[in-house]
Amino acid sequence: MTEKPLPLKVRLLPLLVLLIALAIWSVLSQLNAFPQSVFPSPLAVAKGLGEEFHSGRLIDDLVASLFRVTTGFFLAVLLGVPIGLWLGHHVRSRFAFLPAINFFRSLSPLAWIPFAILWFGIGDLPAIFLIFMACFFPIVVATVAAVASIPSIYFRVAHDYGFSGMELLTKVTLPAIAPQVITSLRVTAGLAWLVVVAAEMIAGRDGLGFAIWDARNGLRMDLLVAGMIVIGVIGVVIDRVLIRLTKIRSVRWGYER
Repeated sequence: MTEKPLPLKVRLLPLLVLLIALAIWSVLSQLNAFPQSVFPSPLAVAKGLGEEFHSGRLIDDLVASLFRVTTGFFLAVLLGVPIGLWLGHHVRSRFAFLPAINFFRSLSPLAWIPFAILWFGIGDLPAIFLIFMACFFPIVVATVAAVASIPSIYFRVAHDYGFSGMELLTKVTLPAIAPQVITSLRVTAGLAWLVVVAAEMIAGRDGLGFAIWDARNGLRMDLLVAGMIVIGVIGVVIDRVLIRLTKIRSVRWGYER
């Protein structure tokens, strides 16, 4: 089943919204009620962004933040999905451990910041730890829910064909849960990107979060807004990358049902 391409007018709507937002922003920044020192204009922000880029600081901060997010997120996926699969297939274990997992999932990741600083100091490790804690438990819960929702007829048919072990996992379980798990990964990756900014503000020496905090302390609102824009753009890019997983043929059926 192929998607029909959107008309050009529809595809240009996001650009139109962006231009309107820039126009409103520009007008507001020129009003006396909003001085440039607290509400910089788009031009001032663009100049600040260029300043950070040419100095090399923007690239260094971006690389630092992406490294922390990538490491913490993939550690959470590598551990969370297998544990979720195991719990999803074992009712007694799920009944025993799921309340504790839900308890930790309900905790704000930022509540772990004091422990992260005490245990790991300042730098990459505390941020990676916080991202892991933010992502691991939601991924486990989402995987458990996806496995538990697989119709039992799938497994009965698989057993009739002699599937077992890894063959059952790769040909039945993983394709069946992939749509739900990928959706969960998109949400969790966005959460990880939010957490790294907050972690860097408190327990970092570099990164986009630290850059925003440093700009605030230096009263450079233009650099602060520039950092916010970069964070938003990278968050959208991460989401678009994960959306590509939904285009895989073995996964796509789950989104077309």
